[in-house]
Amino acid sequence: MSASYHYDTVAFDVRENTTMLFFARTNIRGDIEDYLLLMRTAEETREEFIFLEVNEEQLDGSRLIRAAEMSGNILSLFFLEPIKVLDGATRLVLTFENSEENRKAMEVGAFRVLGDKLTGGHA
Repeated sequence: MSASYHYDTVAFDVRENTTMLFFARTNIRGDIEDYLLLMRTAEETREEFIFLEVNEEQLDGSRLIRAAEMSGNILSLFFLEPIKVLDGATRLVLTFENSEENRKAMEVGAFRVLGDKLTGGHA
């Protein structure tokens, strides 16, 4: 089962030991109506973890994300088990507006955040 979300904004950021890729759907006033956040953190032990947050619901992405593929303005995440907050989806397809700013955030962010989870597609 798949779930699909479309976002108008993609942002990439690095803070201390955390790398973040943020997707947001905003309304005409610029308020965030829906978001998805992917974060990779590195602990002092150098072990890295991926976290997935969907509208304030936090998930262990390291354990749940089996693979990811990127092609154009589409990022697909494949999960090892159905995700309750995504209505039981085992695949999540994220599309985003194909603006220059969004493409730049994805070019750097997807590889830095998802790393070895990226298995196919076209960058």
